[in-house]
Amino acid sequence: MELTAEVIALLMGVSFVAGVIDALAGGGGLLTIPALMAAGVPPVAAIATNKLQSSFGTASAVYGFARQGRIDFRRFAKPAAGAFLGSMLGAWTLQRVDPGFLRGLVPGLLLLMVVYFLVAPKASEEDRHSRLGPAALVGAIAAIGFYDGFFGPGAGSFMTTVLVAAFGLGLVSATAHTKFLNLSSNLAALLILVIGGHVLWKVGLPMAVASIAGGRLGAHLAVRVGSRVIRPLLVTMSLLLTAKLLSEPGNPLREFFLARF
Repeated sequence: MELTAEVIALLMGVSFVAGVIDALAGGGGLLTIPALMAAGVPPVAAIATNKLQSSFGTASAVYGFARQGRIDFRRFAKPAAGAFLGSMLGAWTLQRVDPGFLRGLVPGLLLLMVVYFLVAPKASEEDRHSRLGPAALVGAIAAIGFYDGFFGPGAGSFMTTVLVAAFGLGLVSATAHTKFLNLSSNLAALLILVIGGHVLWKVGLPMAVASIAGGRLGAHLAVRVGSRVIRPLLVTMSLLLTAKLLSEPGNPLREFFLARF
């Protein structure tokens, strides 16, 4: 499909803002996917094209964090491989199983995550002792990677929460490493979608350029402002994502409450 230069420019602006938000707290797809669909892009192509542009933005954020020495690539190489393989398996499973049940489960998980960040002690800027070992880290990230390939919404937020709550990372460090892990799962899902021929390259590549700039800015801001901005933004994006999922027709949790009230 063909989009006008004006529409592509507008989508690039949305992608830039989404790249900043993604680098800080995740959830940029809340902006880009609806924007693509509003421009007339079919849903599957919108998701695929969003994976393309967000992968570039996430890679940009990874580069920004890495330049500041915030990512331990050696420690997180195996978890990143787990995220990649898990996401590929999730994308493969998606083509064979209806993910509808997750539409009801994910809002509940997101709300639990919000409660954790609201009631837990203020997250430290420094890493703490991990409660679990390296094998558990690989397993947990592989499971979230599977979810990312299978369904996706909130995967970055889940990674950050797990790294803070179970593996002792400070919030800025967890955010930085989440970008590295999320990049791995994004690339795996993107590979499957490219093979399927769903990506709109003429739209996705200009958006990717804007997302790169947004990701770099977001990574810079994350290090500068720390948890005082990341924490509330993470909670806000999770609540917005919960509201979006619950507003979708056919959401099992939404239908459950509508049938009783």
